[in-house]
Amino acid sequence: MSDIVKILPIEVSNKIAAGEVVQRPSSVLKELLENSLDANSSKIKVIIKNAGKNLIQVIDDGDGMSIKDMHSSFIKHATSKINSIDDVFSISSMGFRGEALAAISSVSMIEMTSSKNLENEGYFIEMVGGKIINEKELSLDKGTSIKVKNIFFNVPARRNFLKSDFVELRHIMNVFHNIAVSNHEIEFSLINNEEEIFYLKKESLKKRIISVFGEKIREHLIPIKENTQIANLNGFILKPEFAKKSRSNQFIFVNNRPIKSQFINHSISSSFDGLLRDGYYPGYFLFINMDPVKIDVNVHPNKTEIKFDDDQSLYSIINSAVKHCLGIYQISPVLDFEKDSSMDISYNQINTDPKIPSIEVDSEFNPFKIFNEEDFIKKDSNLELSDSLSYANEDNKLSSKIFQIFNKYIVSTSKSSLIIINQNLAHQRILYEDFLKSIFESSSESQKLVFPIEITLTKSQLILFKKITTDFDSLGFVYDLSNTLLSISSVPSQLINNSIEEIIEDILDDENIFDKSKNLSYSDFFAKKLSKSSSIKTGQSLNSNEQEFLVNQLFSCKEPNLSPDNKQIFITLNKNDIENRF
Repeated sequence: MSDIVKILPIEVSNKIAAGEVVQRPSSVLKELLENSLDANSSKIKVIIKNAGKNLIQVIDDGDGMSIKDMHSSFIKHATSKINSIDDVFSISSMGFRGEALAAISSVSMIEMTSSKNLENEGYFIEMVGGKIINEKELSLDKGTSIKVKNIFFNVPARRNFLKSDFVELRHIMNVFHNIAVSNHEIEFSLINNEEEIFYLKKESLKKRIISVFGEKIREHLIPIKENTQIANLNGFILKPEFAKKSRSNQFIFVNNRPIKSQFINHSISSSFDGLLRDGYYPGYFLFINMDPVKIDVNVHPNKTEIKFDDDQSLYSIINSAVKHCLGIYQISPVLDFEKDSSMDISYNQINTDPKIPSIEVDSEFNPFKIFNEEDFIKKDSNLELSDSLSYANEDNKLSSKIFQIFNKYIVSTSKSSLIIINQNLAHQRILYEDFLKSIFESSSESQKLVFPIEITLTKSQLILFKKITTDFDSLGFVYDLSNTLLSISSVPSQLINNSIEEIIEDILDDENIFDKSKNLSYSDFFAKKLSKSSSIKTGQSLNSNEQEFLVNQLFSCKEPNLSPDNKQIFITLNKNDIENRF
Protein backbone atom coordinates (compact mmCIF):
# COMPACT_ATOMS: atom_id res chain seq x y z
CA MET A 1 0.00 0.00 0.00
CA SER A 2 1.37 3.41 -0.98
CA ASP A 3 1.86 6.20 1.52
CA ILE A 4 -0.82 8.89 1.54
CA VAL A 5 0.82 11.61 3.69
CA LYS A 6 2.94 13.96 1.56
CA ILE A 7 4.92 17.10 2.25
CA LEU A 8 3.51 20.07 0.37
CA PRO A 9 5.78 21.96 -2.02
CA ILE A 10 7.23 25.15 -0.52
CA GLU A 11 5.36 27.44 -2.93
CA VAL A 12 2.05 25.81 -1.95
CA SER A 13 2.69 25.93 1.80
CA ASN A 14 3.80 29.56 1.55
CA LYS A 15 0.58 30.56 -0.20
CA ILE A 16 -1.50 28.74 2.41
CA ALA A 17 0.44 30.33 5.29
CA ALA A 18 0.13 33.75 3.64
CA GLY A 19 -3.60 33.64 4.30
CA GLU A 20 -2.99 34.09 8.04
CA VAL A 21 -0.89 37.24 7.60
CA VAL A 22 -2.14 38.73 4.33
CA GLN A 23 -5.92 38.87 4.47
CA ARG A 24 -6.39 42.05 2.42
CA PRO A 25 -4.36 45.11 1.27
CA SER A 26 -4.65 46.73 4.69
CA SER A 27 -2.86 43.70 6.21
CA VAL A 28 0.08 44.35 3.91
CA LEU A 29 0.17 48.03 4.84
CA LYS A 30 0.14 47.19 8.56
CA GLU A 31 3.15 44.87 8.26
CA LEU A 32 5.15 47.32 6.13
CA LEU A 33 4.46 50.23 8.49
CA GLU A 34 5.49 48.16 11.50
CA ASN A 35 8.79 47.33 9.79
CA SER A 36 9.39 51.04 9.17
CA LEU A 37 8.70 51.80 12.84
CA ASP A 38 11.13 49.10 13.99
CA ALA A 39 13.73 50.64 11.66
CA ASN A 40 13.69 53.85 13.75
CA SER A 41 12.19 55.96 10.98
CA SER A 42 11.36 59.63 11.54
CA LYS A 43 9.48 60.11 8.23
CA ILE A 44 7.14 57.59 6.60
CA LYS A 45 5.33 58.06 3.30
CA VAL A 46 2.49 55.78 2.12
CA ILE A 47 1.34 55.61 -1.52
CA ILE A 48 -1.83 53.71 -2.43
CA LYS A 49 -3.41 52.94 -5.81
CA ASN A 50 -6.81 51.34 -6.38
CA ALA A 51 -7.34 50.72 -2.66
CA GLY A 52 -4.05 48.84 -2.45
CA LYS A 53 -5.04 46.18 -4.96
CA ASN A 54 -2.58 47.51 -7.56
CA LEU A 55 0.01 49.23 -5.36
CA ILE A 56 1.00 49.70 -1.73
CA GLN A 57 4.27 51.57 -1.30
CA VAL A 58 5.92 52.55 1.98
CA ILE A 59 8.97 54.84 1.97
CA ASP A 60 10.93 55.57 5.16
CA ASP A 61 14.20 57.16 6.27
CA GLY A 62 15.02 54.38 8.73
CA ASP A 63 18.12 52.28 9.32
CA GLY A 64 18.01 50.53 5.96
CA MET A 65 19.43 47.11 4.99
CA SER A 66 22.45 45.58 3.32
CA ILE A 67 22.00 43.37 0.27
CA LYS A 68 22.35 40.26 2.46
CA ASP A 69 19.70 41.57 4.88
CA MET A 70 17.38 42.23 1.96
CA HIS A 71 17.73 38.63 0.75
CA SER A 72 17.26 37.23 4.26
CA SER A 73 14.21 39.34 5.01
CA PHE A 74 12.15 37.33 2.49
CA ILE A 75 13.05 33.98 4.08
CA LYS A 76 10.36 32.63 6.38
CA HIS A 77 11.11 33.09 10.10
CA ALA A 78 14.09 35.35 9.40
CA THR A 79 13.99 38.42 11.66
CA SER A 80 16.21 41.03 13.27
CA LYS A 81 13.83 41.55 16.21
CA ILE A 82 14.55 38.52 18.46
CA ASN A 83 17.41 36.07 19.01
CA SER A 84 16.14 33.42 21.45
CA ILE A 85 12.95 31.93 22.87
CA ASP A 86 13.30 34.13 25.94
CA ASP A 87 12.90 37.22 23.75
CA VAL A 88 9.42 36.07 22.72
CA PHE A 89 8.21 36.67 26.28
CA SER A 90 9.44 40.27 26.41
CA ILE A 91 8.62 41.68 22.98
CA SER A 92 9.26 45.41 22.61
CA SER A 93 9.33 45.66 18.80
CA MET A 94 6.28 45.84 16.55
CA GLY A 95 7.28 42.78 14.52
CA PHE A 96 9.13 39.66 15.63
CA ARG A 97 7.76 36.56 13.88
CA GLY A 98 9.68 36.94 10.60
CA GLU A 99 6.68 35.87 8.54
CA ALA A 100 5.32 39.06 6.98
CA LEU A 101 7.64 39.71 4.03
CA ALA A 102 7.84 36.02 3.16
CA ALA A 103 4.03 35.77 3.13
CA ILE A 104 3.55 39.03 1.21
CA SER A 105 6.15 38.15 -1.44
CA SER A 106 4.54 34.76 -2.13
CA VAL A 107 1.24 36.34 -3.27
CA SER A 108 2.39 39.58 -4.92
CA MET A 109 5.04 41.36 -6.99
CA ILE A 110 7.60 43.29 -4.95
CA GLU A 111 10.18 45.95 -5.66
CA MET A 112 12.46 46.91 -2.77
CA THR A 113 15.26 49.47 -2.54
CA SER A 114 17.31 50.11 0.60
CA SER A 115 20.42 51.87 1.85
CA LYS A 116 21.88 51.73 5.35
CA ASN A 117 24.48 54.49 5.09
CA LEU A 118 24.71 58.13 4.06
CA GLU A 119 27.09 57.46 1.16
CA ASN A 120 24.25 56.78 -1.32
CA GLU A 121 25.16 53.10 -1.66
CA GLY A 122 22.02 51.05 -2.02
CA TYR A 123 20.49 47.98 -3.61
CA PHE A 124 17.40 47.02 -5.60
CA ILE A 125 15.54 43.69 -5.57
CA GLU A 126 12.55 42.69 -7.69
CA MET A 127 10.49 39.61 -6.82
CA VAL A 128 7.49 37.83 -8.39
CA GLY A 129 5.64 35.17 -6.41
CA GLY A 130 8.43 34.88 -3.86
CA LYS A 131 11.27 34.46 -6.40
CA ILE A 132 13.96 37.07 -7.14
CA ILE A 133 13.97 37.99 -10.83
CA ASN A 134 16.21 41.07 -10.75
CA GLU A 135 18.69 42.80 -8.44
CA LYS A 136 21.27 45.55 -8.80
CA GLU A 137 23.18 48.32 -7.02
CA LEU A 138 21.77 51.86 -6.94
CA SER A 139 22.63 55.28 -5.57
CA LEU A 140 20.06 55.92 -2.82
CA ASP A 141 19.41 58.04 0.24
CA LYS A 142 19.38 56.26 3.58
CA GLY A 143 16.20 54.32 4.25
CA THR A 144 13.96 51.75 2.58
CA SER A 145 11.24 51.81 -0.06
CA ILE A 146 9.08 48.76 -0.75
CA LYS A 147 6.40 48.44 -3.41
CA VAL A 148 3.84 45.65 -3.20
CA LYS A 149 2.01 45.33 -6.52
CA ASN A 150 -0.94 43.25 -7.73
CA ILE A 151 -1.73 41.49 -4.48
CA PHE A 152 -3.06 37.91 -4.95
CA PHE A 153 -2.18 38.00 -8.66
CA ASN A 154 -1.29 34.28 -8.46
CA VAL A 155 -4.21 33.35 -6.18
CA PRO A 156 -7.23 34.58 -8.18
CA ALA A 157 -9.73 32.97 -5.81
CA ARG A 158 -8.37 35.09 -2.95
CA ARG A 159 -8.39 38.23 -5.09
CA ASN A 160 -12.03 37.64 -5.97
CA PHE A 161 -12.89 37.68 -2.27
CA LEU A 162 -11.61 41.23 -1.87
CA LYS A 163 -14.36 43.79 -1.35
CA SER A 164 -15.02 46.93 -3.37
CA ASP A 165 -12.36 49.65 -3.53
CA PHE A 166 -14.34 51.73 -1.03
CA VAL A 167 -14.42 48.95 1.58
CA GLU A 168 -10.74 48.12 1.15
CA LEU A 169 -9.80 51.80 1.32
CA ARG A 170 -11.71 52.11 4.58
CA HIS A 171 -9.63 49.27 6.09
CA ILE A 172 -6.45 50.95 4.85
CA MET A 173 -7.50 54.24 6.46
CA ASN A 174 -8.17 52.42 9.76
CA VAL A 175 -4.66 50.94 9.74
CA PHE A 176 -3.13 54.32 8.92
CA HIS A 177 -5.13 56.00 11.72
CA ASN A 178 -3.91 53.44 14.27
CA ILE A 179 -0.24 53.78 13.33
CA ALA A 180 -0.33 57.57 12.92
CA VAL A 181 -2.08 58.21 16.26
CA SER A 182 0.20 55.90 18.26
CA ASN A 183 3.36 57.39 16.74
CA HIS A 184 2.71 61.13 16.86
CA GLU A 185 6.44 61.90 17.05
CA ILE A 186 6.87 60.58 13.47
CA GLU A 187 6.03 62.50 10.30
CA PHE A 188 3.48 60.69 8.11
CA SER A 189 1.94 61.27 4.70
CA LEU A 190 -0.70 59.29 2.81
CA ILE A 191 -1.29 59.58 -0.94
CA ASN A 192 -4.25 57.81 -2.52
CA ASN A 193 -4.48 57.69 -6.33
CA GLU A 194 -2.04 60.64 -6.58
CA GLU A 195 -4.10 62.77 -4.16
CA GLU A 196 -2.52 63.66 -0.82
CA ILE A 197 -5.00 62.74 1.92
CA PHE A 198 -2.82 63.32 4.98
CA TYR A 199 0.35 65.18 5.76
CA LEU A 200 1.02 64.86 9.48
CA LYS A 201 4.07 66.59 10.93
CA LYS A 202 5.60 65.72 14.29
CA GLU A 203 3.25 66.93 17.03
CA SER A 204 1.72 66.18 20.41
CA LEU A 205 -0.76 63.33 20.86
CA LYS A 206 -3.70 65.72 21.17
CA LYS A 207 -2.76 67.63 18.03
CA ARG A 208 -2.22 64.37 16.13
CA ILE A 209 -5.74 63.18 17.07
CA ILE A 210 -7.18 66.51 15.92
CA SER A 211 -5.15 66.39 12.68
CA VAL A 212 -6.48 62.93 11.86
CA PHE A 213 -10.09 63.19 13.05
CA GLY A 214 -10.84 66.87 12.51
CA GLU A 215 -11.11 70.05 14.55
CA LYS A 216 -14.58 69.19 15.90
CA ILE A 217 -13.13 66.48 18.14
CA ARG A 218 -10.98 68.98 20.08
CA GLU A 219 -13.64 70.14 22.57
CA HIS A 220 -14.73 66.56 23.29
CA LEU A 221 -11.34 65.23 24.43
CA ILE A 222 -11.00 64.50 28.15
CA PRO A 223 -7.44 63.61 29.24
CA ILE A 224 -6.94 60.41 31.25
CA LYS A 225 -3.81 59.58 33.24
CA GLU A 226 -3.35 56.89 35.88
CA ASN A 227 -0.13 55.25 37.10
CA THR A 228 -0.25 51.93 38.98
CA GLN A 229 2.13 49.05 39.70
CA ILE A 230 0.41 46.91 37.08
CA ALA A 231 0.04 49.42 34.23
CA ASN A 232 0.23 53.12 33.37
CA LEU A 233 -2.71 54.63 31.51
CA ASN A 234 -2.81 57.81 29.47
CA GLY A 235 -4.64 59.22 26.48
CA PHE A 236 -8.10 60.70 25.99
CA ILE A 237 -11.72 59.75 26.57
CA LEU A 238 -14.40 61.36 24.41
CA LYS A 239 -17.32 63.09 26.11
CA PRO A 240 -20.58 61.08 26.19
CA GLU A 241 -22.30 63.49 23.79
CA PHE A 242 -19.72 62.58 21.12
CA ALA A 243 -20.66 58.87 21.25
CA LYS A 244 -21.44 57.24 17.91
CA LYS A 245 -23.46 54.31 16.63
CA SER A 246 -20.24 52.70 15.39
CA ARG A 247 -16.97 51.84 17.13
CA SER A 248 -14.97 54.01 14.74
CA ASN A 249 -13.55 56.16 17.56
CA GLN A 250 -12.32 53.32 19.76
CA PHE A 251 -8.53 52.93 19.86
CA ILE A 252 -6.54 50.81 22.32
CA PHE A 253 -2.74 50.66 22.36
CA VAL A 254 -0.58 48.43 24.56
CA ASN A 255 3.05 49.52 24.59
CA ASN A 256 2.18 51.55 21.48
CA ARG A 257 0.85 48.46 19.67
CA PRO A 258 -2.73 48.79 18.31
CA ILE A 259 -4.79 45.92 19.69
CA LYS A 260 -8.35 44.64 19.88
CA SER A 261 -9.67 43.56 23.26
CA GLN A 262 -13.25 42.75 24.16
CA PHE A 263 -12.66 42.89 27.90
CA ILE A 264 -10.99 46.33 27.72
CA ASN A 265 -13.87 47.59 25.56
CA HIS A 266 -16.33 46.26 28.12
CA SER A 267 -14.40 47.82 31.00
CA ILE A 268 -14.58 51.26 29.39
CA SER A 269 -18.18 50.91 28.19
CA SER A 270 -19.40 49.93 31.67
CA SER A 271 -17.85 53.16 32.99
CA PHE A 272 -20.31 55.06 30.77
CA ASP A 273 -23.39 53.34 32.22
CA GLY A 274 -26.27 55.82 32.35
CA LEU A 275 -24.44 58.39 30.21
CA LEU A 276 -25.07 56.98 26.71
CA ARG A 277 -28.17 56.47 24.61
CA ASP A 278 -29.06 52.93 23.61
CA GLY A 279 -27.10 51.75 20.60
CA TYR A 280 -24.29 54.28 21.04
CA TYR A 281 -20.65 53.47 21.78
CA PRO A 282 -18.13 55.61 23.69
CA GLY A 283 -14.99 56.90 22.00
CA TYR A 284 -11.47 56.74 23.42
CA PHE A 285 -7.76 56.77 22.64
CA LEU A 286 -6.31 54.69 25.46
CA PHE A 287 -2.59 53.97 25.80
CA ILE A 288 -1.62 51.20 28.22
CA ASN A 289 2.05 50.88 29.10
CA MET A 290 3.19 47.83 31.05
CA ASP A 291 6.07 45.41 31.48
CA PRO A 292 6.37 43.31 28.26
CA VAL A 293 6.92 40.25 30.45
CA LYS A 294 3.31 40.58 31.72
CA ILE A 295 1.75 40.27 28.28
CA ASP A 296 1.82 37.75 25.44
CA VAL A 297 1.54 39.20 21.95
CA ASN A 298 2.32 35.89 20.25
CA VAL A 299 -1.34 34.85 20.05
CA HIS A 300 -2.07 35.32 16.35
CA PRO A 301 0.06 36.23 13.29
CA ASN A 302 -1.70 39.59 12.90
CA LYS A 303 -0.47 40.57 16.40
CA THR A 304 -3.64 42.50 17.28
CA GLU A 305 -4.63 40.12 20.09
CA ILE A 306 -2.89 40.11 23.46
CA LYS A 307 -3.11 37.98 26.57
CA PHE A 308 -2.56 39.73 29.90
CA ASP A 309 -0.98 38.20 32.96
CA ASP A 310 -3.55 39.81 35.32
CA ASP A 311 -6.53 40.84 33.22
CA GLN A 312 -8.94 41.16 36.17
CA SER A 313 -6.82 43.77 37.90
CA LEU A 314 -6.29 45.61 34.61
CA TYR A 315 -10.07 45.59 34.04
CA SER A 316 -10.66 47.23 37.43
CA ILE A 317 -7.89 49.80 36.94
CA ILE A 318 -9.24 50.91 33.56
CA ASN A 319 -12.83 50.99 34.79
CA SER A 320 -11.95 53.11 37.83
CA ALA A 321 -9.69 55.46 35.88
CA VAL A 322 -12.35 56.16 33.24
CA LYS A 323 -15.03 56.74 35.89
CA HIS A 324 -12.70 59.14 37.71
CA CYS A 325 -11.96 60.93 34.44
CA LEU A 326 -15.67 61.30 33.64
CA GLY A 327 -16.42 62.40 37.21
CA ILE A 328 -13.95 65.26 37.02
CA TYR A 329 -15.43 66.31 33.69
CA GLN A 330 -18.98 66.27 35.08
CA ILE A 331 -18.29 68.36 38.19
CA SER A 332 -15.73 70.81 36.88
CA PRO A 333 -17.11 74.36 36.50
CA VAL A 334 -17.35 75.53 32.91
CA LEU A 335 -17.18 79.09 31.59
CA ASP A 336 -20.08 79.24 29.15
CA PHE A 337 -19.93 82.45 27.14
CA GLU A 338 -23.04 81.50 25.17
CA LYS A 339 -25.26 80.95 28.21
CA ASP A 340 -28.76 82.35 27.96
CA SER A 341 -28.80 85.46 30.18
CA SER A 342 -32.51 84.99 30.85
CA MET A 343 -31.61 82.07 33.12
CA ASP A 344 -29.56 84.28 35.45
CA ILE A 345 -30.98 85.62 38.72
CA SER A 346 -31.22 89.41 38.71
CA TYR A 347 -29.50 91.47 41.41
CA ASN A 348 -32.88 92.54 42.73
CA GLN A 349 -33.87 88.94 43.40
CA ILE A 350 -30.68 87.84 45.14
CA ASN A 351 -31.64 89.33 48.54
CA THR A 352 -35.38 88.74 48.17
CA ASP A 353 -37.00 86.13 50.42
CA PRO A 354 -38.56 83.22 48.53
CA LYS A 355 -42.36 83.19 48.31
CA ILE A 356 -44.30 80.24 49.62
CA PRO A 357 -46.28 78.70 46.74
CA SER A 358 -50.06 78.80 47.10
CA ILE A 359 -52.05 75.58 47.40
CA GLU A 360 -55.46 75.15 45.81
CA VAL A 361 -57.91 72.62 47.25
CA ASP A 362 -61.04 71.34 45.53
CA SER A 363 -63.53 71.30 48.41
CA GLU A 364 -66.07 69.38 46.31
CA PHE A 365 -63.72 66.49 45.60
CA ASN A 366 -65.07 63.17 46.96
CA PRO A 367 -62.60 60.28 46.73
CA PHE A 368 -65.36 57.77 47.48
CA LYS A 369 -67.57 58.80 44.60
CA ILE A 370 -67.88 56.06 41.99
CA PHE A 371 -67.80 57.10 38.35
CA ASN A 372 -69.29 54.97 35.67
CA GLU A 373 -67.45 54.67 32.41
CA GLU A 374 -69.62 57.11 30.43
CA ASP A 375 -69.27 59.87 33.03
CA PHE A 376 -65.54 59.35 33.12
CA ILE A 377 -65.16 59.72 29.36
CA LYS A 378 -67.45 62.75 29.24
CA LYS A 379 -65.60 64.53 32.04
CA ASP A 380 -62.22 64.18 30.30
CA SER A 381 -62.92 64.47 26.60
CA ASN A 382 -59.15 64.81 25.88
CA LEU A 383 -58.36 61.35 27.26
CA GLU A 384 -56.05 59.36 24.98
CA LEU A 385 -57.81 56.68 23.01
CA SER A 386 -55.28 54.12 24.17
CA ASP A 387 -56.30 54.71 27.82
CA SER A 388 -60.04 54.38 27.34
CA LEU A 389 -62.53 51.78 26.27
CA SER A 390 -65.56 52.30 24.08
CA TYR A 391 -68.30 49.94 23.14
CA ALA A 392 -69.68 49.52 19.67
CA ASN A 393 -73.19 48.47 20.52
CA GLU A 394 -75.43 46.96 23.14
CA ASP A 395 -73.89 43.52 22.63
CA ASN A 396 -70.66 44.83 24.27
CA LYS A 397 -68.51 43.90 21.25
CA LEU A 398 -65.23 45.80 21.00
CA SER A 399 -65.05 48.06 17.97
CA SER A 400 -61.98 48.03 15.72
CA LYS A 401 -59.76 50.41 17.71
CA ILE A 402 -56.02 50.96 17.62
CA PHE A 403 -53.96 51.57 20.72
CA GLN A 404 -50.33 51.61 21.88
CA ILE A 405 -48.73 49.50 24.61
CA PHE A 406 -45.35 49.91 26.32
CA ASN A 407 -44.64 52.84 23.94
CA LYS A 408 -43.31 50.16 21.62
CA TYR A 409 -46.14 48.22 20.05
CA ILE A 410 -49.36 49.19 18.28
CA VAL A 411 -52.27 46.81 18.74
CA SER A 412 -54.95 46.57 16.09
CA THR A 413 -57.58 44.06 15.08
CA SER A 414 -58.83 42.39 11.95
CA LYS A 415 -62.02 40.40 11.50
CA SER A 416 -60.46 37.22 12.85
CA SER A 417 -57.29 38.12 14.75
CA LEU A 418 -55.36 40.51 16.94
CA ILE A 419 -52.37 42.24 15.32
CA ILE A 420 -49.37 43.46 17.36
CA ILE A 421 -47.05 45.75 15.39
CA ASN A 422 -43.53 46.89 16.28
CA GLN A 423 -43.78 50.64 15.66
CA ASN A 424 -40.06 51.14 15.01
CA LEU A 425 -39.76 48.35 12.42
CA ALA A 426 -43.04 49.38 10.79
CA HIS A 427 -41.87 52.96 10.31
CA GLN A 428 -38.53 51.72 8.98
CA ARG A 429 -40.34 49.76 6.26
CA ILE A 430 -42.51 52.77 5.33
CA LEU A 431 -39.54 55.14 5.09
CA TYR A 432 -37.37 52.57 3.30
CA GLU A 433 -39.84 52.23 0.45
CA ASP A 434 -40.31 56.02 0.35
CA PHE A 435 -36.57 56.62 0.03
CA LEU A 436 -36.13 53.96 -2.64
CA LYS A 437 -38.96 55.50 -4.64
CA SER A 438 -37.34 58.93 -4.33
CA ILE A 439 -33.98 57.61 -5.56
CA PHE A 440 -35.21 55.62 -8.55
CA GLU A 441 -37.96 58.01 -9.67
CA SER A 442 -36.10 61.24 -8.81
CA SER A 443 -39.30 62.37 -7.13
CA SER A 444 -37.88 63.44 -3.78
CA GLU A 445 -39.39 66.41 -2.00
CA SER A 446 -36.93 68.76 -0.31
CA GLN A 447 -37.55 71.01 2.64
CA LYS A 448 -35.45 74.18 2.76
CA LEU A 449 -33.84 74.83 6.13
CA VAL A 450 -34.12 78.20 7.83
CA PHE A 451 -30.46 77.96 8.81
CA PRO A 452 -28.02 75.75 6.85
CA ILE A 453 -26.46 72.84 8.73
CA GLU A 454 -22.66 72.86 8.66
CA ILE A 455 -20.75 69.61 9.15
CA THR A 456 -16.96 69.38 9.24
CA LEU A 457 -15.99 66.04 7.71
CA THR A 458 -12.88 64.09 8.58
CA LYS A 459 -10.51 63.19 5.75
CA SER A 460 -11.78 59.61 5.60
CA GLN A 461 -15.41 60.79 5.67
CA LEU A 462 -14.65 63.23 2.84
CA ILE A 463 -13.20 60.47 0.63
CA LEU A 464 -16.32 58.37 1.08
CA PHE A 465 -18.72 61.30 0.69
CA LYS A 466 -17.29 62.14 -2.74
CA LYS A 467 -18.25 58.65 -3.87
CA ILE A 468 -21.92 58.96 -2.88
CA THR A 469 -22.88 62.38 -4.20
CA THR A 470 -25.17 61.00 -6.94
CA ASP A 471 -27.34 59.07 -4.48
CA PHE A 472 -27.10 61.94 -2.01
CA ASP A 473 -28.47 64.35 -4.61
CA SER A 474 -31.30 62.04 -5.67
CA LEU A 475 -32.57 61.81 -2.09
CA GLY A 476 -33.31 65.53 -2.04
CA PHE A 477 -30.29 66.97 -0.23
CA VAL A 478 -29.13 70.39 -1.43
CA TYR A 479 -25.63 71.24 -0.21
CA ASP A 480 -22.32 72.95 -0.84
CA LEU A 481 -18.95 71.30 -0.21
CA SER A 482 -15.88 73.46 0.42
CA ASN A 483 -12.75 71.55 1.44
CA THR A 484 -13.98 69.52 4.43
CA LEU A 485 -16.96 71.77 5.27
CA LEU A 486 -20.34 70.39 4.15
CA SER A 487 -23.11 73.00 4.25
CA ILE A 488 -26.63 71.57 3.82
CA SER A 489 -29.44 73.98 2.88
CA SER A 490 -32.28 71.53 2.06
CA VAL A 491 -33.08 68.02 3.23
CA PRO A 492 -35.61 65.32 2.26
CA SER A 493 -39.02 66.10 3.76
CA GLN A 494 -38.98 62.80 5.71
CA LEU A 495 -35.92 64.00 7.68
CA ILE A 496 -37.01 67.52 8.62
CA ASN A 497 -37.50 66.70 12.31
CA ASN A 498 -34.33 64.63 12.70
CA SER A 499 -30.73 65.36 13.59
CA ILE A 500 -29.25 65.67 10.09
CA GLU A 501 -25.64 65.89 11.25
CA GLU A 502 -25.98 62.71 13.29
CA ILE A 503 -27.64 60.84 10.41
CA ILE A 504 -24.94 61.79 7.88
CA GLU A 505 -22.08 60.95 10.24
CA ASP A 506 -23.76 57.64 11.04
CA ILE A 507 -23.80 56.83 7.31
CA LEU A 508 -20.18 57.85 6.68
CA ASP A 509 -18.90 56.00 9.76
CA ASP A 510 -20.74 52.77 8.96
CA GLU A 511 -18.27 49.93 8.48
CA ASN A 512 -20.55 48.24 5.94
CA ILE A 513 -20.80 51.21 3.59
CA PHE A 514 -20.52 50.07 -0.03
CA ASP A 515 -20.28 46.43 1.04
CA LYS A 516 -22.34 44.89 -1.73
CA SER A 517 -22.35 41.52 0.01
CA LYS A 518 -24.78 43.08 2.51
CA ASN A 519 -26.63 45.50 0.25
CA LEU A 520 -28.17 45.17 -3.19
CA SER A 521 -26.80 48.56 -4.21
CA TYR A 522 -25.58 51.87 -2.83
CA SER A 523 -29.17 53.12 -3.07
CA ASP A 524 -30.33 50.18 -0.98
CA PHE A 525 -27.69 50.98 1.63
CA PHE A 526 -28.77 54.62 1.83
CA ALA A 527 -32.44 53.79 2.06
CA LYS A 528 -31.76 51.34 4.92
CA LYS A 529 -29.54 53.73 6.87
CA LEU A 530 -31.87 56.71 6.48
CA SER A 531 -34.95 54.69 7.41
CA LYS A 532 -33.23 53.41 10.57
CA SER A 533 -31.93 56.81 11.59
CA SER A 534 -35.16 58.73 11.05
CA SER A 535 -37.78 56.17 12.10
CA ILE A 536 -40.04 56.39 15.17
CA LYS A 537 -38.06 55.01 18.08
CA THR A 538 -39.06 52.52 20.75
CA GLY A 539 -40.33 54.44 23.78
CA GLN A 540 -41.95 57.21 21.73
CA SER A 541 -45.58 57.87 22.60
CA LEU A 542 -47.98 58.23 19.67
CA ASN A 543 -51.44 59.74 19.68
CA SER A 544 -54.39 57.90 18.14
CA ASN A 545 -54.11 59.69 14.78
CA GLU A 546 -50.41 58.85 14.51
CA GLN A 547 -51.07 55.22 15.39
CA GLU A 548 -53.80 54.90 12.77
CA PHE A 549 -51.69 56.62 10.11
CA LEU A 550 -48.75 54.30 10.80
CA VAL A 551 -50.90 51.16 10.51
CA ASN A 552 -52.52 52.33 7.27
CA GLN A 553 -49.16 53.26 5.74
CA LEU A 554 -47.61 49.93 6.72
CA PHE A 555 -50.27 47.84 5.01
CA SER A 556 -49.95 50.01 1.91
CA CYS A 557 -46.31 48.94 1.54
CA LYS A 558 -45.22 46.35 -1.01
CA GLU A 559 -43.66 44.20 1.72
CA PRO A 560 -45.41 44.94 5.04
CA ASN A 561 -44.27 41.74 6.78
CA LEU A 562 -40.52 42.39 7.01
CA SER A 563 -38.33 45.35 7.95
CA PRO A 564 -35.47 46.46 5.63
CA ASP A 565 -33.20 44.08 7.60
CA ASN A 566 -35.69 41.20 7.24
CA LYS A 567 -37.02 41.33 10.79
CA GLN A 568 -40.65 40.43 11.45
CA ILE A 569 -42.70 43.62 11.81
CA PHE A 570 -45.89 42.22 13.33
CA ILE A 571 -47.44 39.08 14.75
CA THR A 572 -51.06 37.95 14.57
CA LEU A 573 -53.01 36.11 17.25
CA ASN A 574 -56.18 34.37 16.07
CA LYS A 575 -58.98 33.15 18.29
CA ASN A 576 -57.40 29.73 18.84
CA ASP A 577 -54.05 31.28 19.81
CA ILE A 578 -55.74 33.41 22.44
CA GLU A 579 -57.91 30.60 23.78
CA ASN A 580 -54.89 28.32 24.09
CA ARG A 581 -53.33 30.85 26.45
CA PHE A 582 -56.15 30.22 28.97
